[in-house]
Amino acid sequence: MRCLHCVDNDDIGDMTNPAPSPLLIGCAAGFSGDRTDAAGPVVDTLVARLRAPDAPAGQRAFLIFETLAERTLALAQLRRRADPGSGYEPLLDDMLRPVLARCLAHGIRIVSNFGAANPRAAARHIARMATELGLAVPAIAVVEGDDLSTPAQRALLRGQLGAGFDALQVVSANAYIGAEPIAAALRAGAQVVVCGRVADPSLTVGPALAHFGWAADDWDRIARATMAGHLLECGAQVCGGYFADPGFKEVPAPEAIGFPIAEIDADGGVVIGKADTPDAAGGLVSEATVKEQLLYEVHDPAAYLTPDVVADIGKAEVVQLAPNRVRLSGVRGHARPPSLKVNVCHEGGWLVEAGISYAGARAEARARLAADTLRKRLPGLALRVDLIGAVSLFADDEGRLLAQTPAGEARDVRLRVAAAHADRAQAERVAREVMALYTCGPAGGGGVRSALTPRLNTVSCLLPREAVPTRFEIVEGTA
Repeated sequence: MRCLHCVDNDDIGDMTNPAPSPLLIGCAAGFSGDRTDAAGPVVDTLVARLRAPDAPAGQRAFLIFETLAERTLALAQLRRRADPGSGYEPLLDDMLRPVLARCLAHGIRIVSNFGAANPRAAARHIARMATELGLAVPAIAVVEGDDLSTPAQRALLRGQLGAGFDALQVVSANAYIGAEPIAAALRAGAQVVVCGRVADPSLTVGPALAHFGWAADDWDRIARATMAGHLLECGAQVCGGYFADPGFKEVPAPEAIGFPIAEIDADGGVVIGKADTPDAAGGLVSEATVKEQLLYEVHDPAAYLTPDVVADIGKAEVVQLAPNRVRLSGVRGHARPPSLKVNVCHEGGWLVEAGISYAGARAEARARLAADTLRKRLPGLALRVDLIGAVSLFADDEGRLLAQTPAGEARDVRLRVAAAHADRAQAERVAREVMALYTCGPAGGGGVRSALTPRLNTVSCLLPREAVPTRFEIVEGTA
């Protein structure tokens, strides 16, 4: 354990390195549970570009993993409750072990939020991994401050959420922090930066701040790096993954899709490409894929709020430069918000799901009769009923759409029933009643499966930025 630094709001402007060469950032994961073989081709492509004869002097490369969603963090907190040494990304070993040696050998630094609820445990795991691989343990920085567990911070949350906060059985309370501690850790020599709940684009903004030395209020450049991070953060989505729609939007070889790589210049301009090794030849980076990802989860194109900046893509331009190379320009920035978003996850009782299948003649009618039977047997429970194969994805929890949809002639139907209840015993009744349909009818039902899981609910609020101090600590290795 080597050094501890609190990060001041103006700390990101301390670096004076002009670093004119473009910065390469590859993304090897867009969520927890993403493909674990994505990093290899990304690293191979980064190494090839770093070693190319025409590579700019001083060019640097980073590898990021974005593995944290809102619910993912709460689930990680539950795992940490059960095992204090757990609570970080469960696929960390599968994702990082195959590429760690190559990254360290070629100076590719790694930034990720796979620390989840326990960044220090993740750092220890990476240190062990390096030792097992026969490597010198790298300088690993842990970023902290997002976990709002102090009594003073809980009091602030109570002030924002009202008296109802006291009744919540809180599982986690985490703020979306920004890029400042990431950049500071990289300036201090960190080779690997492990974060918890940072905003997704900040995984890209942190390396850009450290590389280019932009001022803390250089809003236009920070906004451009933010949107580069936004393009990267969902992994293969920008490379055609979430874009593919056969016969309408064709994407070649999705089974071998190459994950994205951004080239960011000193002014924040970005060109998005992808891994291009033989085993990652699939996928597509086009004007259309970039535009779709650019607008993904953006509520207001003129004011995309992040902890680092308010980005404005109202006049952004997307231009295809070459196959699988697209330039984004015209992004503007405004001063970052004075507050940070906080998600509070709390226990929400139990969720039960159960299903049974019907096939052949009059299958849909039998499934509808089974659903009606369950409703009459369970009058005190609010059931969500879906007929998978007939009416499911567009149905609502009250069952109005199902009731309004005329019975069809579907011959392959899966009846899915779900309910939430604070009392476990009441939730378990649903599973028992679906199981009883085997012999209590209707005819021909089979393949019953059920699951009972703890339910997590989320409420959100804002806290003043100064109430969420951030810091980093280099916990292993030397700079």
